[in-house]
Amino acid sequence: MYIKKQGVAMKIFAVENGMKGFCSLGSIVLAVMLVLFSTESVRSDSSTISLTFGTYESDKAAVVQQQFTPILEYIQHQMKKKLGRSVDIKLKIYNTYEEGNNAIVKGEVDFARFGPASYIIAKDKNPKINLIAMEHKDGKKRFNGVIVVPAQSPVKSLADLNGRRFAFGDNTSTIGRYLSQAELAKAGVRANDLKSFDYLDRHDMVFKAVETGVYDAGALKESTFKKLNKDGQLRVVHTFDNVTKPWIAKSGMEQKVFEALKEALLNLKDPSVLKDLKEATGFLLATDDDYAFVRKGMQLSKDFEGRGLAKR
Repeated sequence: MYIKKQGVAMKIFAVENGMKGFCSLGSIVLAVMLVLFSTESVRSDSSTISLTFGTYESDKAAVVQQQFTPILEYIQHQMKKKLGRSVDIKLKIYNTYEEGNNAIVKGEVDFARFGPASYIIAKDKNPKINLIAMEHKDGKKRFNGVIVVPAQSPVKSLADLNGRRFAFGDNTSTIGRYLSQAELAKAGVRANDLKSFDYLDRHDMVFKAVETGVYDAGALKESTFKKLNKDGQLRVVHTFDNVTKPWIAKSGMEQKVFEALKEALLNLKDPSVLKDLKEATGFLLATDDDYAFVRKGMQLSKDFEGRGLAKR
C-alpha cells in the first residue's frame, strides 16, 4: 500500500497479526499517522521564517530604505546560517514616530529600530518588548543633538531665544523634542517664552525651515546638520548629548529567533553594510539603564511646557 502526501510516497507494509498476508487496521492507521506527522514536522522545520522590520521617516523614505536594505540582507543571511532555515525580512517605513511606535507595541512588526524616547514610550505601553542591541559609533554610545540658527543670526545662547520662533522635529523625537526642550528649560526658556513653535516631523525639514527663515532656530541631530550645511548656512548655538538608537523585539518573539537576531547584530562590523547608517559602526549589548538619562530629559521637557503653550 502506498500513501501519497504532498508528493511524498511512503509504503506501508502489512503487519503480521496471526495470519500471514493480513495486516492490522490499527497498525496501518498508526503507521500512516506517524508518516504524516513526520512529514509535517519536516515541512515546518524547513519553512521560511518571515519577519517584518519597522522604522519611521526620520528622513525621506527613499533615504531610509537605502540605509536599511544592506543591514536587513545581512541579517537574513546570518540568521539562515544560525537557524538552518531561510529568513525573509520585509521593511515597513511608517510616516510618523507614533505610527511606528504603536506597531511594535501591538506586535504588528517583529523588530524595530527607534529613537531612545520612542523606545521608552513603547516600553511604558508594553513592558514585555525586549531590547535586542544598541548601536555604537566607534565604540561610543553617545552622539550629539544640536540647536541651530541662521549663520548671521544675533542669537548667541539659548537664553537669546526668548521671543523667537522655534522648529522642533517630531513630537515624540528624542532630539527633536524631548532633549532639546529639556535644554531650553535648563536655560530658562519655556514654551510661553517663545513667540511660536511647531513640530515639523523630520530633522531635514527642521533644517530647511530654519535655513529659509520660517523659524529663527531649530533642533536636529548633528549628522543631519553636517550633511545639509555644506555652505555654512546655519551655525550651532548649543550642543547636547543623546544616546544611540536601540533595536527592539516585539513581546513573544520565539527565543531562538531572538537569539539569532541578536547574534547577527552584535557580530556586524562590515563597513560596507553599515555605510548608509552613518550614525553607527556596530552594535553593543543594551540594557534599560542605558536610556535612564533620556527618561530624565523627558521629565525635564515637561518643565518646558509648564507655563502653557506658546502663542500661535
